[in-house]
Amino acid sequence: MSQRGSATRPRASESTPTLPVDRRRSLRVRIGWEVVIVLLLSLGASALYSIVQIISDSLQTTPLSQQSTALNTSTSRFEYIDLVNQLLGIATDLAPVALVCYLLWSPARPHLQRLGIDRFRPKPDIGAPLLIAACIGIPGIGLYFLGRAIGITVNVDPSALGSYWWSIPVLLLSAVRAGMQEEFIVVGYLYERLARLGWSRWTIIVSAAILRGSYHLYQGYGAFIGNAVMGIAFGWIYTRWGRLLPLVITHCLLDAVVFVGYPVVAHAFPHLFA
Repeated sequence: MSQRGSATRPRASESTPTLPVDRRRSLRVRIGWEVVIVLLLSLGASALYSIVQIISDSLQTTPLSQQSTALNTSTSRFEYIDLVNQLLGIATDLAPVALVCYLLWSPARPHLQRLGIDRFRPKPDIGAPLLIAACIGIPGIGLYFLGRAIGITVNVDPSALGSYWWSIPVLLLSAVRAGMQEEFIVVGYLYERLARLGWSRWTIIVSAAILRGSYHLYQGYGAFIGNAVMGIAFGWIYTRWGRLLPLVITHCLLDAVVFVGYPVVAHAFPHLFA
């Protein structure tokens, strides 16, 4: 892995202090509005919906632990209409990822250096994600069951698709979508832009972690805590290494295991998922 990268600090040629005061102020305002727009087109909007959802769930007479939610749900009783809808949903969720790549694209190689993306490095980009996934995924499962036990997490079914030949490929694509969408926007893009606005390292890490937890609130307060902690860990790693790809791969691995493995585990241990 490379040493501490420029993930939370713009390079000298991109920083605003070399500009006149009025230009710096104008640029900060422009960047601030850009961040708001990007988030409202993507995970910021999801966070707002999740906050409303958790308020609604908390007002119900049924305890959170007895409520449920589902991910990757079927959208039609017609198999191939459902398939098309699944693929369209994944594609449209990745549109904001394309947008942040466009906004942070650099003419010189590596073109997405400001997002923390450079050439693929097999050893750190495969070995490190496996280790990170184990360190985060195993405690995450424990936190999920703890949250269910103390009544702050709803029952989550991550694989509510029908049993079609394309179900597993679509679930894997959904895992890739989640890994790219969250890490490109919440880490790569947001860290670069907030650093340009003059935010400190830990202010960025904590703020992005709260955002990450917020758009998981529809799964309960336990999911907020777990994902916020994951966000802090990812943020610390990113600001140390300055590379985004290991985090994207880690996130894809975690979601792939959950999405594809859930039906098998739920069938083997039905009492845990009752």
